[in-house]
Parts: sequence; C-alpha cells; structure tokens
Amino acid sequence: QVQLQESGPGLVKPSQTLSLTCTVSGGSITTNYYYWNWIRQPPGKGLEWIGNIHYSGSTYYSPSLKSRTSISRDTSKNQFTLQLNSVTPEDTAVYYCARTKGLGWPYDYWGQGTQVTVSS
Repeated sequence: QVQLQESGPGLVKPSQTLSLTCTVSGGSITTNYYYWNWIRQPPGKGLEWIGNIHYSGSTYYSPSLKSRTSISRDTSKNQFTLQLNSVTPEDTAVYYCARTKGLGWPYDYWGQGTQVTVSS
C-alpha cells in the first residue's frame, strides 16, 4: 500500500517561497512509470494541477504556474518537494501530492492534503 504525506509550513507571507515536501512510503518514487504530482484546491474552487516529477526525474509544470514553480526530489529519502516562489494570497489552498501513471490515468494514491495560507 502506497502512502503519501505532505509536510511544510501552514502559513507563508506574501512574496516569500512556499515549500512543501511529500514523503512516500510503500513504494519508490523511481519505480517505472509513475508521475508524482502536486495539486491544489483554493477555497471554494476546483482542483488545480501544479506540476509533477517523473520517475526518471523529468519535471512538468502547469503553464500558468511554471515561472514560479520548481519540483525536485530526494531519492535517498523517497521524497519530492514543491517550491512556489513569490506567493500571493491567491496561492492559499489545500495542497495535495498524488501519484499517477500519466496523462489520462487517474490519480491512484493521494496524500491527505495540507492547508497553506498566504497572509502577512
């Protein structure tokens, strides 16, 4: 059973960098052919895909967030990390990490989500 767990600060000040880590257990982030994703849900809105990192290490980002986003991984810890720069209150959301086999495939495992609020 694969488990994902998000961690990071719940409050970030405007213009700072949001940094979250997803720790994976029960499966390796380097296993063929999975993508490891970051997704968020702002209050009262739908899910928004942020980006992902492939088992090979390649990264893919939402065009609308690409200029501010970086996803990396630490294979020794079986973790992947989201950094979102220059945050504004519009980045307030519940942030999730999730696994998928690729475009068109469902997300088969999700973390429980972590609330991040951007406020001074």
